[in-house]
Amino acid sequence: MHASDQTPPDLPTPVMAIESSCDDTACAIVATDGRIVAETTLTQSGHVPFGGVVPEIAARAHLAALPALVRDTLAKANMQPRELGAIAASCGPGLIGGLIVGADMGKGMAIALDKPFIAVNHIEAHALTARLPGVAENGAPFPYLLLLVSGGHCQCIAVEGVGHYRRLGGTIDDAAGEAFDKVAKMLGLGWPGGPAVEALAREGDPRAVALPRPLMGRPGCDFSFSGLKTAVAQKLPTAVRTALPRQEAANIAASFQQAVSDIVIDRLGHALDMMERPTTLVVAGGVAANGVLRASLRDFAARHDLPFAAPPLRLCTDNAVMVAWAAIETMRARREAGLPIPNDIALRPRPRWPLAEMAQRMTADPLETMP
Repeated sequence: MHASDQTPPDLPTPVMAIESSCDDTACAIVATDGRIVAETTLTQSGHVPFGGVVPEIAARAHLAALPALVRDTLAKANMQPRELGAIAASCGPGLIGGLIVGADMGKGMAIALDKPFIAVNHIEAHALTARLPGVAENGAPFPYLLLLVSGGHCQCIAVEGVGHYRRLGGTIDDAAGEAFDKVAKMLGLGWPGGPAVEALAREGDPRAVALPRPLMGRPGCDFSFSGLKTAVAQKLPTAVRTALPRQEAANIAASFQQAVSDIVIDRLGHALDMMERPTTLVVAGGVAANGVLRASLRDFAARHDLPFAAPPLRLCTDNAVMVAWAAIETMRARREAGLPIPNDIALRPRPRWPLAEMAQRMTADPLETMP
């Protein structure tokens, strides 16, 4: 039975959620059966001159954009604020300035409307996206193997239940998306780097440039991309203002992209050995939009006779739909465990919020046990 078929009839619905953990300002309204009532996302453009996200600029942009974004989302849903059942917001991990802006907006609405406020772990939201109705053919029943690849995260996680996650491995230096951004900068491409590198790589030969595959073949499923990034830098001319011919740049981009894919597939093979038979292989995060990586993951899943689930591209990057759904899954799981719906007004946003702490939500009132 799909998770949405088990929704207790008295869960607050619909849920409005706010996402502001990095440089995307997002708001969504989602019903407890998973129906997306309305969603609005604004991608900030003020970071382009700096080649990366500037936290202070991001926080100020969230502050300027959120009130209108909330109004626009309510207008799309043709709803009044009082019709909302609960308010949720990403409260970590992420850039603390943006998290504070989004959480305070959500808390203010919850207090004004006398509705519960649910603090959502951003990584947990990515982890549960595959359980949204229509994303995975079988609803992604537990336990499943999650590969989270984004600008700030690269992890293999055994998703064993709502609130129950086991980190199998993660990056020991750069995240995959961070490596894409840095390689794009080396090649003189735009930001964000992932789409720019992928576009250039289509013109190149992925076997043209010999690049290392750090940690490949070693035990465990940790990742390392720093050495790969350095190897790319060593392939570039050292003379100031020396531009690579386009074909050479395309070959480097294609070879780098292939190296990342090879590393990820190798690490996933080890992750499979570290958990009992998963029901599904799930990929989430912004780098999951990369076509070469998706194709490799799909082939990997087929070789291991595993269903493969990847959210639509707009739900791979940071978004508020996943935040609302994580809040709904949390409310449902607590209700089924005989626990009250949480009200996290007193919970402070955190730049780091380990997934391991989420199990506490399934055993006690979170305000009694969580900082």
